Amino acid sequence: MSIRISMRHFQRPPHKTQATECRVSGATLDRFFSEYEISYSTLRKLRDLTRQSLKLLGELLLDRHNFTIMTKYISRPENLKLMMNLLRDKSRNIQFEAFHVFKVFVANPNKTQPILDILLKNQTKLIEFLSKFQNDRTEDEQFNDEKTYLVKQIRDLKRPAPQEA
Repeated sequence: MSIRISMRHFQRPPHKTQATECRVSGATLDRFFSEYEISYSTLRKLRDLTRQSLKLLGELLLDRHNFTIMTKYISRPENLKLMMNLLRDKSRNIQFEAFHVFKVFVANPNKTQPILDILLKNQTKLIEFLSKFQNDRTEDEQFNDEKTYLVKQIRDLKRPAPQEA
């Protein structure tokens, strides 16, 4: 019996689960819980790895010696979309590290058109989101200053005027 099949037993309504319990062997339950523990442990390690890689990426992008790398990275719309999604991650630590990468996109005075389009399309949502983002970090003055700066930058975004031919 695979773990998927075992999971189905646990997802049934209570009256059906009780009738099925006698058919799930102890060995199957042991295997299920063993797999669950491995999955949970792996998930925790992946979360920590994600946080650490975001922190490293943020440091890499903010180091002026890596200007070319930073410019290339922040010109790609898929990277911005990834950071915007990671800002909403379940882990506050991942959110925080994603914020430090996201701010590089917003603070860039030479945004590519695709990056500008994404920011403009999500302008209202981003302002609302950032206004509430990790507001309990009251002691972190730098973070709050950066967040205020980003909200202002996003609020001030405008579409470029069409050029006359």
